[in-house]
Amino acid sequence: MKPRFLLFILSWFAAVAGFAQSAERSGRRPLLPFDKFTEVFDEAGDQPQVLDARSAEEYEQNYVKGAVNVDTEERFEKVAATLDKNLPVFVYSIGNGRSGRLATQLEQKGFTRVYEIPGGLSRWIGEGRPVVSTVGEGLTIDEYQKLVAKDEWVLVDVTSRYCPGCKRLDPVLESFEKEVSGKVKVVKIEAYENKKLTKDLQVKGLPTLLLYKDGKVVWIKSGLVSQDELIAKVLE
Repeated sequence: MKPRFLLFILSWFAAVAGFAQSAERSGRRPLLPFDKFTEVFDEAGDQPQVLDARSAEEYEQNYVKGAVNVDTEERFEKVAATLDKNLPVFVYSIGNGRSGRLATQLEQKGFTRVYEIPGGLSRWIGEGRPVVSTVGEGLTIDEYQKLVAKDEWVLVDVTSRYCPGCKRLDPVLESFEKEVSGKVKVVKIEAYENKKLTKDLQVKGLPTLLLYKDGKVVWIKSGLVSQDELIAKVLE
């Protein structure tokens, strides 16, 4: 075997081992890219095995067609006993917290083809994938654009009352709003109640912040952010 080829093989194994160790350290399951996930999901046919890890209240508002809600341990055990281990199982929550724990439970029961929706239901909706919904479409893009054009500075928080990360961001935004003393208007958009708008804004995860100046978006950030970063963006 040539030395250069041997070096390549050793480097490849080291990279794979490093990835596995990193995943183990982080305690998170590796996720498929969203486009690859949708390929696997669509290949599963008209009646895929789908589990919803959210609360019953969340499920009643929006859910992936065919999904079964398993919001309690008892419910999970009953549903898991009916699933076919030879077929893929798809799981989701609003992000990848509860769904990750659910996926681990399934793997511990011997399911070998368990897939989480990467980014959760918020990403699924943001990508324009279909959901069964009992709530209205919410704001139209025209109504939204008029809303963000009313003030010089507008900070839009695309959020959900069910999202843990969104709840952690709330006090930061409250403090920021007080700090800027009315210079910036903060608007909250409930993602579940504004599915089409979430898609139009290309929101891929929650929370997502969009900062507007004179009706034009100047900054977008998904995930948590500090008050100092927000203030710096307004003062730029």
